[in-house]
Amino acid sequence: GVARVHREVHQHLFEPFFTTKEVGKGTGLGLATVYGIVKQHEGNIFVYSEEGKGTTFKVYLPRVSHPDQEGLPDRIEGGDFPGGWETVLVVEDEPAVRGVTVRMLTRLGYSVLKAENGEDALRVARECRQDIDLLICDVVMPLMGGTELADRMRSERPETKVLFVSGYTDNDVLHRGVRDEGLFFLQKPFTEEGLARKVRGVLDADRA
Repeated sequence: GVARVHREVHQHLFEPFFTTKEVGKGTGLGLATVYGIVKQHEGNIFVYSEEGKGTTFKVYLPRVSHPDQEGLPDRIEGGDFPGGWETVLVVEDEPAVRGVTVRMLTRLGYSVLKAENGEDALRVARECRQDIDLLICDVVMPLMGGTELADRMRSERPETKVLFVSGYTDNDVLHRGVRDEGLFFLQKPFTEEGLARKVRGVLDADRA
């Protein structure tokens, strides 16, 4: 038989946050994480699927000629995604999303701090002895929303820039609130390239 994987599903299968499951039933990060690991090891992954028969993933990894070589590459080779050295604080209440965002930023060279909510973020910031160049936080979070966190963070660290992320882009109130405050916004789901370019753009804004 002929493979019948839906063309659009097949095209987006490995993208972060892409899922065919219902809202709340899946994060769309499992295959994205696998893809990142395989590519980090300079390998390839392919998917084969037939309706009614199942799906097979094939992973190809290069042969190791020197088993005593240490470690993995600090950053994924290939692509021209802009990276940096600055310190970024990622605030996200969903562990899987937080984890993949931290890994993306770390691969791009940034020094990354993480927190699971607003209160945790303020604690992390107060314990940090260095400048925090950028705060990345979801607009909607339990305990403390992103705009409140941004206000409190800027009152304590006015040098910190803010990048909001959210999947709720159809909510005009959220849009207007972010834009009126002159902050930056990134829509979920985002790719590593999208995140890299947005973060670099925010950090470089207003610089001579």
